[in-house]
Amino acid sequence: MEMEFVERKRWVFLGLPFTFTKYFVKEDMITINAGFFKKVENDCYMYKIQDVEHTASLFERMFKLGTITCFTGDTTHPQLVISHVKNSKEIKNFILEASETARQKRRTLNTLNIGTGEMDDIDDAGI
Repeated sequence: MEMEFVERKRWVFLGLPFTFTKYFVKEDMITINAGFFKKVENDCYMYKIQDVEHTASLFERMFKLGTITCFTGDTTHPQLVISHVKNSKEIKNFILEASETARQKRRTLNTLNIGTGEMDDIDDAGI
């Protein structure tokens, strides 16, 4: 069963959808369509998403909205922001689960170089 969210960016005031930005969140990718005179479409594969953050200001909470920031390994958009959408917590949780599943399917591994100091020992040894 494939799940998909389609949301529109909204004004924070009253949560009205008077913008020209639409978000499509699927199991394998996120697509953002923006613009009226100049249409811009941006895609990000789920396996590239490393972390997700959910924020909701006071006004967003009043109108049941939220903003999702996806931290990705994508070169064009290292931070993919899904602004002022309804069902934001559900979408955030869906993205977290779908990104983990997509990484497992592709057998992608995220590693972090924390610097163990071993290179200093090698340099001191004259190697």
